Amino acid sequence: MKKPNVILFGIDSLRRDYMSSYGYHCLTTPHMDKIAKEGVLFEKHFSPSIPTTPAYASMLTGMDCFGTDVVALRHEGPLGDHVHTLAEVLGDNGYNTTCVGFTGNPSSRGFDHYLDYEAWVADETGRCPKAENLNGVAIPELKRLAREEEPFFLFLRHMDPHSPYLPPRPFERIFYDGNEKDPENKSMEPVYNFKPHADFFKSWIPEGVTDEKYVSAQYEGAIAYMDACIQNIFATVEALGIEEETLIVITSDHGETLYEHDCYFDHHGIYDNCLTVPLILKFPGKIPEGKRYSDVSLIQDIMPTILELIGIETNILFNGRNLVQLIKGEEVPSVTEFYITECTWMRKHGWRTPEWKLIQALEPDFHFKPEIELYNLIEDPNENNNVAQHEPHIVAMLQKRMKDYIAKREEQTGRTNPMFTNTNYHGQGDGPIKTSEEAYEKLYLGSITSARAIQAKEKQDVK
Repeated sequence: MKKPNVILFGIDSLRRDYMSSYGYHCLTTPHMDKIAKEGVLFEKHFSPSIPTTPAYASMLTGMDCFGTDVVALRHEGPLGDHVHTLAEVLGDNGYNTTCVGFTGNPSSRGFDHYLDYEAWVADETGRCPKAENLNGVAIPELKRLAREEEPFFLFLRHMDPHSPYLPPRPFERIFYDGNEKDPENKSMEPVYNFKPHADFFKSWIPEGVTDEKYVSAQYEGAIAYMDACIQNIFATVEALGIEEETLIVITSDHGETLYEHDCYFDHHGIYDNCLTVPLILKFPGKIPEGKRYSDVSLIQDIMPTILELIGIETNILFNGRNLVQLIKGEEVPSVTEFYITECTWMRKHGWRTPEWKLIQALEPDFHFKPEIELYNLIEDPNENNNVAQHEPHIVAMLQKRMKDYIAKREEQTGRTNPMFTNTNYHGQGDGPIKTSEEAYEKLYLGSITSARAIQAKEKQDVK
């Protein structure tokens, strides 16, 4: 009997709180919402290690950052041979595997075919139809895979919610009806004055824009545009007659910062807006319809859950949990607190509980933020009030929990915490950043093409 197909939507930079199925006040994701109603939705899904490279490494191996040994965007070297990717496991089990939009990243190892599309540079209209470009290569590939006798695994890395936010008309204004060039509006001044990223912003934000709400509306519009294009894929699955035999997974590698925490229109800072991501599963007849789960789930849970649902056994000792047990109503160990890491433009780690968030810098950052941050997630869910100085005993308690967890995982894996060894996470090659002033001067992003090059392994040295 032919095994089920898998389509995994690994949508880059998609915050779950900006999806209407997760309660957002704008109808941004009606088509993905429909998939959620036909399947299951996890309300508290997190990606603990950001940004792109470590997050996808966890998603596609079922391991945490200790298991993958990956924490940096610019991970040096390939993904280690001590882990097996989902593409490798499925390939070994007779699957045809195709990756769309993620060529060159260490975390994309093991696919039979790699297809690319334009996901960064605007066309002659000043806009980039990213999701349509993806459909242009993904839908013919989906049809080809469906014709084969073997089951398939199709991984789709959508980039619409990733800056630059360039949704085509009319989506660039469906959530905005103001004057984006109002000379009295000063909200974009701090964005343009942030030297490390200012040239990147100016390379895609239309000249003269003064209203940050306009740029944030481009993020909303990009999600809605992508959602409409994703419906094309759902329609193709239905037309091919493979709905009943195809597991659909919708998730993201990390969230996004818009106008919060001084980390404008990017995904650095391990605040919850970057850690909270969606997880939606649809598999007719195999999982219930319209169920929502409030238990905490983590990105490394995805691979073991997929393998369980499609009936593939391995001897891999995943860090991630098999969420099928939870879906079936069985007792499963709950996750209440977890380790969080970031190696993007800053090197930080921390500890998150239901009540508290500890963030500890391992190097000075280019926002001149304090070494220790502590937030009460109950009283201050947006993490705007750092209470570290007022709650030293809470800081000490969380630091101990984090230190004990690190020691335990180091012992279990036989490796040093990668957060302690990735001192060239920034690609500068001259060791740890010593001051915030140094970080501010050195960590320059540049244009759209420079930003795109950072994501590809073979072009890591581009600044």
